[in-house]
Amino acid sequence: MPVKLREAGECVALDRGQVESSHRRSYRIAVLAIAIGLAGCSGLPDQRLANEALKRGDTALAERNYRQLADLGYSDAQVGLADIQIGTRDPAQIKAAEATYRAAVDTSPRAQARLGRLLVAKPDASEAERHEAETLLSKAFANGEGNTLIPLAMLYLQYPQSFPEVNAQQKIDQWRAAGYAEAGLAQVLLYRTQGTYDQHLDEVERICKAALASTDICYVELATVYQKRGQADQQGELIKQLQGAYQRGAVPATRVDSVAHVLGDSTLGHTDEKTAQALLEQVAPANPASWVSLAQLLYDFPELGDVDKLMEYIDKGRAADQPRAELLLGRLYYDGKMLPADAKQAEQHLQKAAATENNAHYYLGQLYRRGYLGEVYPQKALDHLLTAARGGQNSADYALAQLFSQGRGTRPDPVNAYVFSQLALAQNTPQATELAQQLNEQLPPAQRAQAQRLLQQERQMRGSLNQGQNALQLHALQEQDGEDSL
Repeated sequence: MPVKLREAGECVALDRGQVESSHRRSYRIAVLAIAIGLAGCSGLPDQRLANEALKRGDTALAERNYRQLADLGYSDAQVGLADIQIGTRDPAQIKAAEATYRAAVDTSPRAQARLGRLLVAKPDASEAERHEAETLLSKAFANGEGNTLIPLAMLYLQYPQSFPEVNAQQKIDQWRAAGYAEAGLAQVLLYRTQGTYDQHLDEVERICKAALASTDICYVELATVYQKRGQADQQGELIKQLQGAYQRGAVPATRVDSVAHVLGDSTLGHTDEKTAQALLEQVAPANPASWVSLAQLLYDFPELGDVDKLMEYIDKGRAADQPRAELLLGRLYYDGKMLPADAKQAEQHLQKAAATENNAHYYLGQLYRRGYLGEVYPQKALDHLLTAARGGQNSADYALAQLFSQGRGTRPDPVNAYVFSQLALAQNTPQATELAQQLNEQLPPAQRAQAQRLLQQERQMRGSLNQGQNALQLHALQEQDGEDSL
């Protein structure tokens, strides 16, 4: 039976907010006073309590207090609530967050900044939404909000066709000349996006050394620079500085986790997995996601611990409702690398992770394509592999090309096989190159124009989804702001 292509898309993440007019604040204080008179003080929503709960990782208590205050119209609480919704990475919650930010945007520059960043990150943003994002970010910047220039730079770099009058490099030069701290990081973002990062390591180092005290993402950038250069001594000094900043509370656990990822990334140079493990063990009790990072590190470097230690980390991640833990456990059962292969167990854990973890779709697609569950499910395989490919998983394109060329469980489709084999060339592997050449030779001339048209359409659609995924972009969308108070 034929399998049908479908559309797929996904969203990303953001932050919080503040500021409102005095007459509205007076009105809400009056409303609260009435509430106190009617119900007494017990159970009264408390923003300070919400802020402190959020710092401890108690999102349930924070959300409960933010929501009650948001229902009364407090823009600070509306932004706090939306931040929590964004943090779930659930597409439905992200859509709700957009509406929550909009409820506060007229009175809160922070809501303006966050909504602007959300629209920049929105993969299916319309032309009108892109221009709205520029307006919101510019307005928030004029009102003194930080973390606005980097997403503006992202907007100009990601959608040059929407802003033909803007030269991103000239704009960044103007910001740097004016002395704005974010401008240097915007320059680093431009180097990453244009693929010229390695040619500007000296400048990245200068920018981030100067900004390190005020912008902790620079720990990640400097760690990357030193790892690419193989400068172990400088790397060691940076790690000592990072640990001191974390112990003082000047750097969040999430940033330490990010640096540990750099140390364990073999694509950046010689790894220091033992230091990465030490960093992650230090922050994991305060940052449950780091338990999964530890498990991943042991998966990549088995000499760091045995299977029991790996499962201990995974179990702690699962206990903290970390979808990445389900993804990794699913992979273990899929690969049979450190646990016995078990397709049913793999499917169950991967399905739990799929709502937020794109790679889960790749492994599910492979389970269904290869018949690991007893038979081939071609439509399920297509649905999951296409989602994975459009989410940036390059190996999924090669699997899709195989699905359409081999025709297991369905009839071969040479046009789609050609399209995905060409996209799979981004893997730069001998297997992908060989398959693309083979399918190119087999494609009937009468179908070549159709295949080229579909290929162009798919590339254009993916451009806005996958361009420039890197640490600086995540920083631009998920900056850790200070806590607000009423």
